[in-house]
Amino acid sequence: MKLTNRWERVAVLATLAAGLALPLAAQNNNNPRPVHPNVIYGSDDRLDIFQVKNQRALALADSTVALFQGSDVSADAENPGRSKLAVEHYGQSMRLCKEEPFYNQPNGAFCSGSLVAPDIIMTAGHCVRSQSACEGTKFVFGFSVKKEGEYPNSVATDDVVSCVKLLGREEVGSGADWALVRIDRKVTHHKPLELNRTGVLKKGTPMFVIGHPAGLPTKVAGGATVRDETPNGYFVANLDTYGGNSGSAVFNGVSGLVEGILVRGETDYVWKDSCRVSFECTNEGCRGEDVTKISAVYSSLNENGVAKKALQSPSETALALIGQAGADPDSFGMVGAAALLDQIQTIEQ
Repeated sequence: MKLTNRWERVAVLATLAAGLALPLAAQNNNNPRPVHPNVIYGSDDRLDIFQVKNQRALALADSTVALFQGSDVSADAENPGRSKLAVEHYGQSMRLCKEEPFYNQPNGAFCSGSLVAPDIIMTAGHCVRSQSACEGTKFVFGFSVKKEGEYPNSVATDDVVSCVKLLGREEVGSGADWALVRIDRKVTHHKPLELNRTGVLKKGTPMFVIGHPAGLPTKVAGGATVRDETPNGYFVANLDTYGGNSGSAVFNGVSGLVEGILVRGETDYVWKDSCRVSFECTNEGCRGEDVTKISAVYSSLNENGVAKKALQSPSETALALIGQAGADPDSFGMVGAAALLDQIQTIEQ
């Protein structure tokens, strides 16, 4: 096996480290298991929050927001401390066939996003195209189905935040598509997501996405891989996503780090007689879903104090990925990481 550069060697190192991390994670509830496809992905690939058992995945989902029009969020006079959400019946509003998954759930969000700093939301550029559009949007945490059959139409008012400033955005039709939003206060009860700052991304890497497909309550969808990492500003994956998922964070299935932002993809539905059903493709069929690479957002992230510059040391990178995989980086140390990297270099020689 010929590994052509230091970042490929680090990618292999991280995979080895993740494997070593599993026994440690299994023995320590405070150091949860890595997110792997066979843990969080069901046969439908889209899971409600109550169906997700992996604590790491639940923590990531807790940092997801639904984007609602400001006029669709209002104070609940009958329940102080709660905010009502204007939602519709998903199946009826979308003219779906009754066998369609989540038919009876509510929908209302028009995009998704994620918390990347205590007071910064990351989403797709086409979701907030101007300062006025940003100010007209409410960013809502906790729009999810936490118990089977109990569908949300309100959230805690503390989980609704507003736009103060559109910090930056880009929208290239066949390239990067992202936006960063400064919100009206620092969020203390949801944790900012960790980003992949290494630039390492390879075809076949497992991926999963957390967001609001078709405006539905939060869904976790996995069973996906990177199809093509070569396009400028984005990569292509076979994620199960819909309109409303735009702006969703897309995660590495091994490390749990954010690899990008879901921005565009295949047709969502097709007609079946007088109603619509989800458009189905094979894993290798259709066009795939486009995901803006997190590297395309580096400059703006750095300017706003969200991310450091890309890591330069392979050993430093390895330790970062080892930690995200669920192991204790201190158990490896810089020397241990370097030793594993040396082993890989020896093998390739």
